[in-house]
Amino acid sequence: MTDQIEISGLRAVTIVGALPHEREIPQPLQIDLSFDVDLHDAGRTDELGDTVHYGLVADRVIAVVEESKDQLLERLVARIADEVLAFDRVEAVDVRLTKLRPPIAVDATSTSVRIRRTRAEAEMPAHTAHTAYVALGSNLGDREGYLRLGVGGLGTVTAMSDVYETEPVGGPDDQGPFLNMVVEIETSLDPSALLRRCQRIEAEAMRQRIVHWGPRTLDVDIVLFDGVTMSSGDLTIPHPRFAERAFVLAPLSDVAPDRCPPGWETSIGRDGIRRVGPLSIG
Repeated sequence: MTDQIEISGLRAVTIVGALPHEREIPQPLQIDLSFDVDLHDAGRTDELGDTVHYGLVADRVIAVVEESKDQLLERLVARIADEVLAFDRVEAVDVRLTKLRPPIAVDATSTSVRIRRTRAEAEMPAHTAHTAYVALGSNLGDREGYLRLGVGGLGTVTAMSDVYETEPVGGPDDQGPFLNMVVEIETSLDPSALLRRCQRIEAEAMRQRIVHWGPRTLDVDIVLFDGVTMSSGDLTIPHPRFAERAFVLAPLSDVAPDRCPPGWETSIGRDGIRRVGPLSIG
């Protein structure tokens, strides 16, 4: 993960130190933080709930420091790291804790301790990982380009089917053939949050829902999500009719043949479906 949030120059005053005079006089400290966060959703949604509220992080870190009775900077910096890692979405954190006026006999501007901790090292519970299968289809404009947009927006893709060219099912008679594929992803999102991500990707592709089953730049549909079965006003899992649609089953059989209905190729067939080959990502 390469996305990071940084907080620099936090200041607090507290008692910390092993020497007798350090236990009597509060000392100024500076805290600098950099933490790893997946900012993919926040970059698309502009919603605070899809990122880490750095104001809350700063408040909690200052509270930890001001309440400290630790003797060693090493102990205090570890507690700061634990506090930051307790926030959802934070996977790792770098903390630098600086004593700005160290009470030592020699001339020194500051002393500091810097550590990096991951959730695993801090024995924080790992974020729950889910496996989902997502179908993508396009029959307008740069079809492969829209598929690449969809794949790139879904997060951690663990497997991709080949691309298939398929005849439209339903809708107007004059629309062109689709390019279809299925990807397997690993995600910490719940089904509703993943649906919102899929809808945002469609919006980026300028998808317009004007004609039912009409031509579209990009379809991004959740087909399967772990072993979940659910039905709500806006989401049904498994996807309705996926087990009847060869344009979903053909690519799904590339990445998860065990999730396809037994004997589907005999009962449904592959008429109107042509394997194109792997999607070019470069």
